[in-house]
Amino acid sequence: MSRRSAFSDAAPSLFAHDAAPVAAPAGGRLPSYIADHRQRLRERFRDGGAAAMPDYELLELVLFRSIPRRDVKPLARALLDVFGDFNRVITAPPERLREVGGIGDAVVTDFKILEAAAQRMARARIMQRPVISSWDAILDYCHTAMAHRETEQVRVLFLDRRNRLIADEEQASGTVDHVPVYPREIAKRALELNASALILVHNHPSGDPSPSTADIDMTERIRAACEVLGITLHDHLIIGKSRELSFRAEGYL
Repeated sequence: MSRRSAFSDAAPSLFAHDAAPVAAPAGGRLPSYIADHRQRLRERFRDGGAAAMPDYELLELVLFRSIPRRDVKPLARALLDVFGDFNRVITAPPERLREVGGIGDAVVTDFKILEAAAQRMARARIMQRPVISSWDAILDYCHTAMAHRETEQVRVLFLDRRNRLIADEEQASGTVDHVPVYPREIAKRALELNASALILVHNHPSGDPSPSTADIDMTERIRAACEVLGITLHDHLIIGKSRELSFRAEGYL
């Protein structure tokens, strides 16, 4: 049974579409218990910030804007049941989000705006800055961008001669346990950017950042392709759900 049908069976009419209104009295006002609940949550957020709120309440605050005329608490809990936590909800692929009954274009769009904003802010902390002095920020950015993805992705961080980050580009996306990587294309792109070094980054959707034999072989092929052109592969980071692994620190490079 799909997740959509399971949720729909539990609430067949409440979440028919994210634009559907709740039953409201004449004049189109929200029932007082919903309006009061929304006001209380907003006040708690203003007074205590996000740290004072569990994931489902933070999701409710987001959903208030997407779905202005319905009780969204059951939908917030359903999303967490499916994806596990706030980060995984916001970063879930649109097609997976739509499998949850009640999720339509308005919700998906707002989630993707939040995801893009988080990545943009994290990225701004590291661009044009030396890698050594911003290493923690780089790790934070990689986790924000990749840790909660459900499929593998390869990114390359391109560095100039001063080891400042000059470009961050996605090179490939794949399945839950494989992503195609082309060492020559990465080396070619480094030349186009006049990069002197790079850091390879990819995620493990399983959550375990331990490298596979394929990961090690792929890293060596990229290192060899770059070395011919005088480009240094500084590191290969594998991003897991809660931690990362550095090939340099672990002795693979």
